[in-house]
Amino acid sequence: MNYKFDGSKVFFTSDTHFYHGNIIRFCNRPFKDVEMMNETIISNWNDTVGQDDIVFHLGDFCLGGSAEWTKILNRLNGKIYLIMGNHDLKNIRQGYIARFEYMAMQMHIEVGKQRIYLNHYPFLCFDGGYKDVWQLFGHVHTRKNNTGIDAARLQ
Repeated sequence: MNYKFDGSKVFFTSDTHFYHGNIIRFCNRPFKDVEMMNETIISNWNDTVGQDDIVFHLGDFCLGGSAEWTKILNRLNGKIYLIMGNHDLKNIRQGYIARFEYMAMQMHIEVGKQRIYLNHYPFLCFDGGYKDVWQLFGHVHTRKNNTGIDAARLQ
């Protein structure tokens, strides 16, 4: 299924890791604790995204169960499409699934005239990869000049 959007109010994000305390240390996030991280991300999100805007979250949304997911979802603006990441699959619960516009392992969309393939993981080969289709993904937390697990492969 191919979803089409006009592009004026479409946003992409990934790996928010709400309620994931260890991600602060793993990725050198500039927060003293998980509460500060959650509040900062929610504030930045809502300063950018309006109630009727479209957000594609490319996985690893939140850790925890229904209570944690619901607390976050109740506070975020936008109509959220979730491309499930490895943490989402481990923590998925009934009750908040209906809060997303759509949930999938991958999606093909069009924003304006640009075709885009969405997945949590980066792929060397994907449907449309040789036909001017963009690939957007999350999962890789390594940046240039750090020692994350994927650093050597990114060279």
